[in-house]
Amino acid sequence: MEPTTPAVLTGESSPAEPGVSRLKPNVVGLLGVVFMAVATAAPITAMTGNVPFMMSAGSGIGTPAAFLIAMVVLAVFTVGFTTMAKHITATGAFYGFISFGLGRTTGLAAGLLAAFAYVVFEPSLIGIFSSFAHNTVHDQLGKDVPWWVFAILMLVINTVGTWFGVALAERLLVVLLATEVTVLFIMAVSVLFHGGGPEGISLAPINPVNAFHGPSAGLGLFFAFWSWVGFESTAMYGEESKDPKRIIPRATMIAVLGVGVFYLFVSWMAISGSGGDQALELAGSDNPMNVFFGPTERYVGHWAVDAMQWLMVSGSLACGMAFHNCAARYLFALGREGVVPALQRTIGSSHPRHGSPHIAGVVQTVIAATLVLAFGLAGKDPYAGLYTLLAVLGTMAILIVQATCSFAVIAYFRNNHPETRHWFRTLVAPLLGGVAMIGVVLLLVLNMDTAAGAEAGSMVLKATPYLVAAVALFGIGYALYLKRTDPSRYALLGRTVLEESHER
Repeated sequence: MEPTTPAVLTGESSPAEPGVSRLKPNVVGLLGVVFMAVATAAPITAMTGNVPFMMSAGSGIGTPAAFLIAMVVLAVFTVGFTTMAKHITATGAFYGFISFGLGRTTGLAAGLLAAFAYVVFEPSLIGIFSSFAHNTVHDQLGKDVPWWVFAILMLVINTVGTWFGVALAERLLVVLLATEVTVLFIMAVSVLFHGGGPEGISLAPINPVNAFHGPSAGLGLFFAFWSWVGFESTAMYGEESKDPKRIIPRATMIAVLGVGVFYLFVSWMAISGSGGDQALELAGSDNPMNVFFGPTERYVGHWAVDAMQWLMVSGSLACGMAFHNCAARYLFALGREGVVPALQRTIGSSHPRHGSPHIAGVVQTVIAATLVLAFGLAGKDPYAGLYTLLAVLGTMAILIVQATCSFAVIAYFRNNHPETRHWFRTLVAPLLGGVAMIGVVLLLVLNMDTAAGAEAGSMVLKATPYLVAAVALFGIGYALYLKRTDPSRYALLGRTVLEESHER
């Protein structure tokens, strides 16, 4: 077993370890962390973008039930994840958890994979934001603004939001998220109060058995899990939260269950609003978003349809902003431990006034801008190309990290904290969660071409498994190199934690 002595952060701004920066503490509360995590799921994008496709090519009429199954599985995974969060608070989240549970070598590989996932998620969301914004401005204002103009706008907003700290990002996300959730909720409640559409409100869509009766149950379940990507980001805000030992576990479970109930209810009412057969017909039509626009127009009004289009824009902006914050914090966490000394003084340093990972945020902006530019020069569509291909790439990486984290929880509590060990929380739940996550990875591999749609033949898609493997192998190789050549730096891997939550 490797020693687990951490580099402990203390005080308002000065860490116990010389040269190690920390983020500004006590700036975000329970709701703020929840909003930051839920924003990464982009509820309105998950609903309007994923549900019609799941209905037509995946789970069929049982699409709401697919969300129910995913919610239960993720809740089980979260039990072990949050139990570990009560003992370890690290901005690197998975990086720190896996390092403490499975060792520094596996921890660095997982940390690089997680950072890689969040780094590519931002340009992916820039693609869908730019597509939504271009189409909405064209349809409602009659202006043909190039999509790259919106891409630049999002890059600027994300950079500014991270530079001035999590408090500013939290305020922006609260507004954006609240509005997108509200319009979908109004539609769903209106359908419920009207007793549904021509067929009333059927229980068939929420029957778990029906999740396996669509065209491709595996594809439907994968998209259901995909709709939660980013919920685990709660843990990386522990260092900046007011009471991480209490807030992070609660925020994570609230995010998983809250998002799940919302997805289940909204998708169920959207299907009920048109009737099962007609909803399936709409999902397979040339305008699949009419699955939501139709009931919204019928039961709420045309104004709500117009609002929904704009909120799809703001929702994808909120999601991209949240992922930018995640990526910046992972780069910061990896940089400040001085594994590469130059990075400790750059991306591993925090803003002297705002306590933000400001340089890491700028570096992330440069990476995202480079990827957006590369896809643009290659003539890729911002939605079908940039969004879809990078989303599949990032999702494969983060799902592997989630599975690894489950097994890290088991190993950690086997060797530490006998007072906290529990047959379900620290053994059965993480074991089931880890196995389930491996299953989701297999679903992605088996359905990758279908998920990519028009880009099924893309070299980026074909290279996806190899890129993910290359990042992991590089992390393992570099960690072993440090272990042999510089044991003192190797000892720092994944060990920077917040004192208030360590060894509790």
